[in-house]
Amino acid sequence: QNWRATLIPILAIPVSIIGTFIFFIPLDFTINTLTLFGFVLAIGIVVDDAIVVVEAVQHNIDHEGLSAKEATRKAMKEITAPVIAIALILAAVFIPVGFIPGIVGRLYQQFAITIAISVLLSAFIALTLTPALCSLMLKPMKLDKNSKGINKYFYKFNRWFEKTTISYSRGVRKSIKATPLVLILLVCIYVGTFGLFQAKPTGFIPTEDEGRLLISFQLPEASSTSRTREVLNEMGDRIAEVKAIKNYTAIGGLNAINFSFKSNSGTFFIQMHPWDERKEKADQLYGVMAQLREKFAYLKDANIIVIPPPAIPGLGNTGGFSFMFQQRRAGDIKEFEQMLGQFLAAVNKRPEIAGAFSFFTAKTPGYHIDVDREKAKKLGVSISDIFNTMSSYMGSQYINDFTRYGRNFRVVAQADTSYRNEIEDLKQYYVLNRQGESIPLSALITYKVVENAPLISHYNLFRTAEINGNAAPGYSSGQAIKALEEVAAEVLPSGYGYAFSGLSREELSAGNSTIIIFTLSIVLVLLLLAALYESWSVPFSILFAVPLGAFGAIVALMFLPSLSNNVYAQIGLITLIGLAAKNAILIVEFAKERVDRGRELVGATIEAVKLRLRPIIMTSLAFILGVLPLALASGAGAVARQTIGWTVIGGMLAATFLAIFAVPVLYVVITRYAYGKKRLAELQEMYKEPDFDHDAASGKSV
Repeated sequence: QNWRATLIPILAIPVSIIGTFIFFIPLDFTINTLTLFGFVLAIGIVVDDAIVVVEAVQHNIDHEGLSAKEATRKAMKEITAPVIAIALILAAVFIPVGFIPGIVGRLYQQFAITIAISVLLSAFIALTLTPALCSLMLKPMKLDKNSKGINKYFYKFNRWFEKTTISYSRGVRKSIKATPLVLILLVCIYVGTFGLFQAKPTGFIPTEDEGRLLISFQLPEASSTSRTREVLNEMGDRIAEVKAIKNYTAIGGLNAINFSFKSNSGTFFIQMHPWDERKEKADQLYGVMAQLREKFAYLKDANIIVIPPPAIPGLGNTGGFSFMFQQRRAGDIKEFEQMLGQFLAAVNKRPEIAGAFSFFTAKTPGYHIDVDREKAKKLGVSISDIFNTMSSYMGSQYINDFTRYGRNFRVVAQADTSYRNEIEDLKQYYVLNRQGESIPLSALITYKVVENAPLISHYNLFRTAEINGNAAPGYSSGQAIKALEEVAAEVLPSGYGYAFSGLSREELSAGNSTIIIFTLSIVLVLLLLAALYESWSVPFSILFAVPLGAFGAIVALMFLPSLSNNVYAQIGLITLIGLAAKNAILIVEFAKERVDRGRELVGATIEAVKLRLRPIIMTSLAFILGVLPLALASGAGAVARQTIGWTVIGGMLAATFLAIFAVPVLYVVITRYAYGKKRLAELQEMYKEPDFDHDAASGKSV
């Protein structure tokens, strides 16, 4: 309602944000998605301290008639402790994250440390720059029923807010009287929050529309390179028909999913148009994938896979899950292939899985050559010479280098093309025996056509076939992983096992890390509050407000089925620990200060909530409006931004509008238990006596 009071908190934003960049170089941080997430949330957080200071100073100017300097001096005596407490609490929430190892730690660290630094800087600014600006810029606000223009609406709003504050204080008083009912309701909320978290599908890093796609295909085994080239051209013509695709690159002979090089494989790397040119749903990631699958349906002989790239480059070759099917005992390759087929058939029956696949095959035709070792021994031919002869003629063998005309030339021994086209050409090769005689290879070897695996991979020493796929629409990656584990438990016999790789492996290992992060953050907040209030009991009136923020966050996620409880939601939940504690601190700090001076417990609590309602609403709405662009994001990285946005918005709404009733009740209950009736009575007695003397000396009656 005052441009001067509005300008002061706004000035705190660039100072805190720009100041944070100073620490990027020593911390080796970069400007990336995670640090920008931190800055977006920090914008809503760093104004909180300045708003608290400005609101307190303006209140003293308007209601107590003090000058700007005196009002600032008095306000800073009251709010210095809560401002420091809020900053330390928010920093304590995020600092433990910086010590988490592994990729999960890297995801949390840059985000968390960015916010922690900006919050500490904002507290420093709120205790130095903001009071100086308040003493220089703030003036009394004269709003009455005769005000004109926009001030008339401000006056009406203030009257409405005063009535709301009175109604709110009455509601708090009724809540304190109905303490058992409120406590039962809180227990129900805590239990419900736990149940909702168990019911909400989990995930790790959501698959985003990165503007890229990967297509790999495989023709029947032993298909020629010319046939592969024809399919590449046909698929390229179909790809060009999709308007969302800007360009593509085709590579024959490469399967980019398992990085095998075979004549019957091919891969397309696709780049789509920028996001602002792909507004329609059909032109976005899953819409384009559906169009491509439809256009490739006519190619019956080709096994075509359209899949997005991994969410984090380097963690796997594709998006979705990576399941390593393992044979953990000696066995035939055909048996391995048969068990793989049975497992894939069972997996694809699960509703959580969308098209699990594997490119492993043991049906590639080849030749098996048997060497008659007894005959070779009789003829004086070394076994190694037999294999070296076949290897050199059919393949090649490096001999040496020589220099001629100032250039280096490499000598490679190899049969001419016409002598290595067919398997029958082996009959034309000769090998020397120990006597120097030429013995035809056909006298020593026999061959037959067999089927075998062209590529056999190993993972953790075991024979392995990689299974890739995605969670079905409406299901999360966590549900897909659980479905794979359940099918493996039902189908796999003794001697077979599995492991996860890439993002799936990181998702499984991240589960324990998240619990550790939350536990460390809450323990540090408890220790900090215990030191601040010199009590082990009072901090619990603040900590018990934290689950209310988690309740709002999970309710918001439940109403948005497209969003899962992934790493970005968990980042938002860590932020909510500090933000929920912040609102509770504003109430508890003022109430405790008055109780320790001897005010009656309930009366002091009611006075505190009346004084703190406006700054709580102001800071919470400022933060929510600052985060709203994240919740409404579109384009690159939209899912991550929407997840973190809706998580913190839902959590802050609950932490604000539920906690303002729950925290006073918790404070009264815990203080009565911690102080005891005798201690409270002593404090009240100490308060009345000096007050009476002071008022009597002033000629006033009490």
